[in-house]
Amino acid sequence: MNATGHLDAPGANSGVANPWLLKGALFSILAFPPYMVLAPLGASGSVPQVLALLLFGLWGGSAILGLHNPVDYRHPGRAVVLLMILASCASYLALFAGLSGSSTAMGRAAADRWMLLILASAGIAFATTESVRRLEDAMQLVRWLLAGASVCCVIAIFQFVTRTDPLEAITDYMIGFVKNTDVGSQPRGMFMRVAGTTMHPIELGVVSSMLLPLSVWRAVHDKQGSRLLHWITVALLVLANAMTVSRSALIGLLIALLVTIPFLPRVERIWAIVVAPLGAAMLFLTVPGLITTMIAATTAGNTDPSITYRTNDYPLALRLLGDRPWLGIGPGTWIPTRPIDNFDNEYLLVAVTMGVVGLIAFIAYLLVPVLASFMAAWNAKENDISLLSAAVAAAGLIATVTSGAFDSMSFPVFALLCPFFIGLSGGSWLIVKSQLETNRSTLWESTPVHVPHNRRTQWIPFQ
Repeated sequence: MNATGHLDAPGANSGVANPWLLKGALFSILAFPPYMVLAPLGASGSVPQVLALLLFGLWGGSAILGLHNPVDYRHPGRAVVLLMILASCASYLALFAGLSGSSTAMGRAAADRWMLLILASAGIAFATTESVRRLEDAMQLVRWLLAGASVCCVIAIFQFVTRTDPLEAITDYMIGFVKNTDVGSQPRGMFMRVAGTTMHPIELGVVSSMLLPLSVWRAVHDKQGSRLLHWITVALLVLANAMTVSRSALIGLLIALLVTIPFLPRVERIWAIVVAPLGAAMLFLTVPGLITTMIAATTAGNTDPSITYRTNDYPLALRLLGDRPWLGIGPGTWIPTRPIDNFDNEYLLVAVTMGVVGLIAFIAYLLVPVLASFMAAWNAKENDISLLSAAVAAAGLIATVTSGAFDSMSFPVFALLCPFFIGLSGGSWLIVKSQLETNRSTLWESTPVHVPHNRRTQWIPFQ
């Protein structure tokens, strides 16, 4: 039990230092353009991915040297991260062993990039769980993540209003970095869809909706700093979401509201029920043509090329899956020669590249942390941890649903944000688990349940 009356997760009293490397990685995910990479490292050399790979290396090295004990931090999310690693390794080895058919140098390089991305994701997920021993630890990480998100949203709003991209001037001064791909705004109706610091408007729309519940949790429960600034961050995420003019963003926003509002404190819940529809009305009224464009986009049906491209993916995906049903053609190796053959559906893409084994692992990777977070939110005894768990569940559910609308893991901001929520689900899961065990032992007046603690966790290199 800590000074604030909250129960600590395993190892909470070890007195570890603040996880600065993790905080830097979380801030950089949204503050640094992912298409700017360190020239010697190539496509995997973005700032957040390099920091995340360092996290994984230090986490693994410190575990091998006995400087911390990962066994103390078991949770459902970590199991599915390990499953995703194993499925990726199996498909990767099948590719290089020649079991996936003929391969090219470009395909093998793409597979290498996928494996580096999965290891970087594991670094973020594992480090996050082991850094969140108390709610204050989670709050510190969330502050840094939302600081990066605020940078992204401000840039997106500037792009939307001025129809110019300030990043073009900024990236010219990033010495040692090169642009890995071209990124541009896209028209929809009378608007220019913006991406902020992400790779695509859809990615920004999905990511902003994933972060919205977490920003609400921070605004309600963060005692540090100005509450007005906290709610401004919430407003920035809503504005950025709307300015992507994306159907996926709208779906994500609805999921965020439906999941989060029931777990809000009573006063905030009443305000949310009133403010949410009024805020939407004001947004559509103050931005002429926005409501018409969104209605046209959501009701276009088969007349919208972006929808027909997605529905036309299924016959090709089923044929390729039939050729290589178990381990696919190799992780990350689908490089179509025609744009029409791009899979705008991550589930189809994973099925083709990693087979049924990879598809099962990917579904578990997204869905299991959602279920675990809902369980934590339902069983939590206090609103702060309950709302945090619900915010994590909402983010995971948004990722699960919207991955059917675009090739989500091909977008680095989304791909590196998901493991943070997996790690945060593990942290909240362990805190609630400790609460339940302690409450149970108190109820029966028995010896308190032992919470695993390893004295060697007093110094962990990745923190």
